[in-house]
Amino acid sequence: MKVRLTEFSENWGQMFQNEAQFLKTIFENDIIKFEHFGSTAVRGMKAKPVIDMMCIVKDIEKVDKFNEKMANLGYDVAGEWGITGRRLFRKGGENRTHHIHFYQFDNQQIERHLIFRDYLRSNPEEVARYTRFKEELAENFHDTSEYSPAKKTFVKEMEQQALLWFAERQEKLNFEK
Repeated sequence: MKVRLTEFSENWGQMFQNEAQFLKTIFENDIIKFEHFGSTAVRGMKAKPVIDMMCIVKDIEKVDKFNEKMANLGYDVAGEWGITGRRLFRKGGENRTHHIHFYQFDNQQIERHLIFRDYLRSNPEEVARYTRFKEELAENFHDTSEYSPAKKTFVKEMEQQALLWFAERQEKLNFEK
C-alpha cells in the first residue's frame, strides 16, 4: 500500500468517535473501553490518515466469534497479525481508514501503546523529531511494506524513552504523596 503522510487533522478524533459508536453496536458489552492511539491521536503529528483504535475487551477469545460479521461489514480480519493476544481488523481496503486493535484488558501491549501516545502528547519536540523522521522515510520508501519496517528501530528507541519518562513521572508522583 502507498505511504500517504498527511498533516494532522481535527477530523481524526471525530473519525475515532464515530467508529467507536459503531463498534459498540456490534460488540455491545464485550468492550470495556476504547482508546485512540498512534500518530493520528497526537496533535501536530504528521501521519498516514489511518485511525489506530484500541478496543479493550473482557475476553479476547470472544472477539473471534465476530470475524464473519466484521468481514461482511467490509473489515479485513487479520487475526493476531504478529502480536500475541491481539485481534486486528482493518477497514477501507487500499484506502484504509482504520486499524482496530482488540486486546484483552490484562494484555501488556495496552500500557506500552498508551504510554507512547501520552509521551508524544506531552513532548512537542519529540512530535517534531518523529514527524521529520517519517517525512524522510516517506521520501525514500513509497510503499508501507518498506516504510513500516524502516521505522521500527526509531520507534522502539522512542518507546524506551517514553517508558523512562513514565517511570520518572510515577516515581515523582509517589514521592509527592
